[in-house]
Amino acid sequence: MTTVAKKRGITGWKATIAVAMSNYIEAGAIIALATSLSLWQGAFGFDDALVGVIAAVSANAFGAALGALIGGPLCDRLGRKFIYTYDLIVFMIGALMITFSSGTSLLIIGVVLMGIAVGAGVPASWTYIAEEAPRESRAAHVGTAQLAWSIGPAIGFALAILVEPWGVNGSRMIFFHLFIVAAVTWWVRRGLPESTRWKEQRAAETAAGVEVSFFSGMRGLLADRRNWSALFFLLGVYGLWNTVAGQAGIFQPRVYEAAGVESATQQNLLQVLVWVLTAAATYFGFMKYGDKVSRRWLYFAGALLGVVAWVVLIFAPPGTFSLLFYAVAWGISAGIGAQAFYGLWTAELFATRYRASAQGVLFMLARVLVGLLSLVFPVLLTSWGLEKLGLLIIGLLVVALLIGTIWAPETRGKSLEEIELERYGYETRASKIEA
Repeated sequence: MTTVAKKRGITGWKATIAVAMSNYIEAGAIIALATSLSLWQGAFGFDDALVGVIAAVSANAFGAALGALIGGPLCDRLGRKFIYTYDLIVFMIGALMITFSSGTSLLIIGVVLMGIAVGAGVPASWTYIAEEAPRESRAAHVGTAQLAWSIGPAIGFALAILVEPWGVNGSRMIFFHLFIVAAVTWWVRRGLPESTRWKEQRAAETAAGVEVSFFSGMRGLLADRRNWSALFFLLGVYGLWNTVAGQAGIFQPRVYEAAGVESATQQNLLQVLVWVLTAAATYFGFMKYGDKVSRRWLYFAGALLGVVAWVVLIFAPPGTFSLLFYAVAWGISAGIGAQAFYGLWTAELFATRYRASAQGVLFMLARVLVGLLSLVFPVLLTSWGLEKLGLLIIGLLVVALLIGTIWAPETRGKSLEEIELERYGYETRASKIEA
């Protein structure tokens, strides 16, 4: 084992956890808005159409899409550390603007800034974690980001229950908590090293006289047709699933209301259950077994359980059983489902020189899909009803299940260099990091 590999084994988990906090902050931003949209609507007096617009420009959709479009190429151009050094500063400004907002305009600006920061930070974090993880435990390391993403909503919904008596001021407290978490995370990240793989790739390009620009990663990504199939595959897996999950994240309280649960406390308790189970399934399922068992069948199990969860919620007789079944099944499915595999496969299927650009493009497209549906989701839920809208939701999940199961790549146990060699016919870097 090389010195670099030994160093990675010692310091890898510290770096993984620090960088994975992007996912806690992302999910926390989405849930903070989800639990407070109705309160902001009541406080500032805007209609359902503007609710959809605010959701669409948030970290859940277009705001994150814009950040990913900027952050992915910058991450390949200037390094992984550049993004996760500065993205949280933008996030903190947005969180403070929402915390002290006195009207709709300030609220929207804060939501957009938080969304841009999330969009820039999450692809960088997934890329960095995968590049620094040992080959034999890459799924476990990448799963840490999914674990953080799951803990964020669990805490967010629990906080929403605690601060419910304070109304919109309670929601301000939740956004301020995100500011504090972001500040602590930013401070810890300052001491982390740059991705070793990115540094070696950049050194090789410099030695070869290759000129690198903002668009170099994007051009390299799209110029090679072998990347197109991976892009379409991952968009089918994550983009379609995330279109559903994005609505669940931001509008789930309204879905529960349509299913007969009108109490905000009961809605939030159900969501706490969902996300606690997601975190548990991520740790005991994806992180424990993603490097040991067939990823194809692990993905299939999670995707199928997600489809069943929504079928029961939408078409079973409303009541305690259907709601609890949904919460348990959807929570477990999300822990071993599309997002965890997306973070893993996106890092594995693209070369180092444009890995983050690929993350940015895919994350951007996925968030655009969420945003397009978010613009009309509240109106469709009211006019169509849950059953008609549910057919669209289930259809998207079924297609994502089929794509991920049929075309799942066999990358388990292989180094990123070995995967590059198989996919491109050559190693894209002169030196090997892993022994």
